[in-house]
Amino acid sequence: MQTRATMKRVMIFVTETDRYQHGNLAAALLERLKKEGCAGATVLKGSAGFGTHKQIHTTRILDLAISLPDIVMFLETAEKVAQVLPIVEEMIEEGLIAIDDVETIKISKK
Repeated sequence: MQTRATMKRVMIFVTETDRYQHGNLAAALLERLKKEGCAGATVLKGSAGFGTHKQIHTTRILDLAISLPDIVMFLETAEKVAQVLPIVEEMIEEGLIAIDDVETIKISKK
């Protein structure tokens, strides 16, 4: 069975060294999205990137001490995104949030 829908994709760009209440920000965002009733979320670990400060961060051996990008991504209805976005924004000290419309196909053969 397939279910098609238009949803919002939210991508939150932070770094692995970003903190929230003495813990990792990406992990805290994941927990909070779960608590708020989101259907699911994923944290993607970047192997290289640069942001506002234009400093390139990589996994090369000489750069291991430098923070790498984390992307917290989730798909939700527009209503749920509007509900959780103020909470997410409050948790982030510095980062970027990208939101776009996506067509989704949920496949379930059970």
